[in-house]
Amino acid sequence: MDSRPIGVFDSGLGGLTCVKKLMEVMPGEDIIYLGDTGRVPYGGRSRETIIKYAREDIGFLRSFDIKAVAAACGTVSTNGLEEIAGDYPIPVFGVADAAARAAAELTRTGRVGLIGTRASIRSTAYDEKILRCRPGTKIFKRACPLFVPLVEEGRVGEDDPVLRMVAEQYLEELKLADIDVLILGCTHYPLIAGTVASIMGPGVKLIDPGAQTALALRRYLAEHDALSGRERGRQSYFVTDSAEDFGHAASLFLNSHVEGDVRRVSLEERYNGK
Repeated sequence: MDSRPIGVFDSGLGGLTCVKKLMEVMPGEDIIYLGDTGRVPYGGRSRETIIKYAREDIGFLRSFDIKAVAAACGTVSTNGLEEIAGDYPIPVFGVADAAARAAAELTRTGRVGLIGTRASIRSTAYDEKILRCRPGTKIFKRACPLFVPLVEEGRVGEDDPVLRMVAEQYLEELKLADIDVLILGCTHYPLIAGTVASIMGPGVKLIDPGAQTALALRRYLAEHDALSGRERGRQSYFVTDSAEDFGHAASLFLNSHVEGDVRRVSLEERYNGK
């Protein structure tokens, strides 16, 4: 058994979809969550900046003596995570790996769709991971930059006219591509899965990368006898912008009131000595 906490980070709040699944499949684990809300979004940043931010996020989480870390950010997972993961003495899980494996296993036609931030779509990481699991797969991609701000504004209802209009425009070419699996390549997107599903139709399976990562992490910890053994764990939340605004927004992702501490931290002061 290993009673140390699990660390989870994202550029904002989307990684809480991974936290929600972790709490479901491993209720006895302590979780430390870092949302870099002061620098969100990562999706429009350069690859070098994304890697720099990821190192700072992981460095902060490691100060809590965590036993594993989940990079619950599609942008980080597709922009340099593999090259820095080996720098740490603990396992680092990215949402792209688990989602790519699930897509390769679930597709019947070999036609897979991917939606995500601009940085995730520019990257070839998903393509490489999917093709490694299933050579010959056809991958169709679409950047959906407006989805994150819409989710964080709470516009997640299937009857929301603005969300519906934007989603129909984004998803039109993917519908024409005749895919049978669609990866929700940003951890914000599961909150609008109902809208996406209604547009894509029942023949398209949606993959939630945060949930898939939580399941992969549980398998790893179980195989390495590293589960905590407790019945109930605790959650602690850190943000780099307003802690006061976090609770309400987080309830959208967790589908419940936030339990545990919420504190604001400054990564710039920590790493730049300001």
